[in-house]
Amino acid sequence: MTENNPNTELDVNSEQQSINSPTIAVVYHSNYGHTRRVAHSIVSGIVQEGVMARAIDTNELDWDYIDNANMIVFGSAVYLGSVTAEFKQFMDSTSKRWFERAWEGKWAAAFANSGGLSGDKLSVLQQICLFAMQHGMNWTGLPLVPKGYSETDLNRLSSFLGLMTQSDNAPPEQTPPEGDIKTAEWFGMHLAQVVLKG
Repeated sequence: MTENNPNTELDVNSEQQSINSPTIAVVYHSNYGHTRRVAHSIVSGIVQEGVMARAIDTNELDWDYIDNANMIVFGSAVYLGSVTAEFKQFMDSTSKRWFERAWEGKWAAAFANSGGLSGDKLSVLQQICLFAMQHGMNWTGLPLVPKGYSETDLNRLSSFLGLMTQSDNAPPEQTPPEGDIKTAEWFGMHLAQVVLKG
């Protein structure tokens, strides 16, 4: 797994993809860049498996890409035990798609980032999971047994419903720590295999 530049949009070269190749949209909101870094790390893992993926900020939505993706991965920072107001606005803006069942049958997954080790990230993953179930989507979690509890260990926060990461009060180039970023890449690789297996 490789460290990715959080300021670079990752995408598999479209010339390498056939017309029927699966795609994954990673839709996220990030105020300070930490959740953005996690989103791009997930995309890094996805593209390592040869699947096309894009990280899409809720402030710059590409609805065509999202609607045509085989899987949508949702991510938010945790604010007062919930998704951010901006991410909730994105969720609410999908009501017409909910009514038309536009995302029914698609794969869904989620990630949450907070400053605290707990930080009520589980509440956000549950909130997003319920949102995906309302849309009739198929949920996939993080089937990775924790490798330890240090900042270099995979799944150190012991999450299975989705990916949890933790950021200290430092720039996104420094935090979340190595183990969380590597877990994000592992999660991306897993999600790519889910869509490849159909």
